[in-house]
Amino acid sequence: MTMDRPQGVTPRRVLVVGATGTIGRATVRALVSRGHRVVCLVRRPADTAGAGDGPEGPASAIERIVDLTDPASLARDGVRGEAFDVLVSCLASRTGLPDDAWAIDYGAQVNALHAGRAAGITHAVLLSAICVQKPVLAFQHAKLAFEKVLIDSGLDYTIVRPTAFFKSLSGQIDRLRRGKPFLVFGDGTLTACKPIGDDDLGRYLAECLDDEGRRNRVLPIGGPGEAITPRAQGERLFALLGREPRFTQVPVALLDAVVIVLATMGRWVPSLAGKAELARIGRYYATESMLVLDPATGRYDAHATPSTGSETLFDYYARVIRGEAVAERGDHAVF
Repeated sequence: MTMDRPQGVTPRRVLVVGATGTIGRATVRALVSRGHRVVCLVRRPADTAGAGDGPEGPASAIERIVDLTDPASLARDGVRGEAFDVLVSCLASRTGLPDDAWAIDYGAQVNALHAGRAAGITHAVLLSAICVQKPVLAFQHAKLAFEKVLIDSGLDYTIVRPTAFFKSLSGQIDRLRRGKPFLVFGDGTLTACKPIGDDDLGRYLAECLDDEGRRNRVLPIGGPGEAITPRAQGERLFALLGREPRFTQVPVALLDAVVIVLATMGRWVPSLAGKAELARIGRYYATESMLVLDPATGRYDAHATPSTGSETLFDYYARVIRGEAVAERGDHAVF
């Protein structure tokens, strides 16, 4: 990787957890490009910006496989008695189900924070989520619980709450290519968001190490441009594909019925209880905007949602359709 370190950046030893996801990988790339010496503690092998377990160099990241739920493994296999300056966490549960959320979004995060503190960190940068503003789901409560632990830790902290990710809004491209309509809940204008790309978010997180104005703050952040509704997403996708827009409207009441049925049956069949929680997650994203929430009015405010970066969601859609990018949807895909 070629480095072009910005002026005013002090190279640090950075401990990263959650480096295997698309945002984690982008964050590692950004950290390395700024001259930081990065060690990634991962749950499984992955390509994290040229990671390996060889000698640490300024243009590479080291990868160490650990059990993030085991403090002994974090110390023995991850930190290895070395000193670090900053902890950066892009860690998130894969499913959002209660057991997974409390084990990862809270428990593993606490373990990583304690390991980092023992290694001498003075600053922690946390990738959280803007949806914790209105918590009703298990993973939101788990994230908020860890945010409180971090704030109360006495360390400098930066908590970043991004809006929707490109990958979470790209699940219907293949549907449209196959000639199917774009699915929307209600009329497609119930919600809006300011989507942010992986690289733009990764750079923002990396810049938090050197921006004193971002210390000890909770920072909502979105991508460039105006807030976008699901209907607008569909209209632009059809335009990029050269087709007439076609929509199928899914009533929110149908989601409510699915949640009730699964939750009722889940009292006797545990696997259905998990599906009920996934349905609740789907309903939440179908009815709540990923924008800054005004606590005085209870309304989402696009103008109060900061923007950063250069790539828009529609730029990304165009790249995917041209075959220049692949939509990595991961475990949180809805469609």
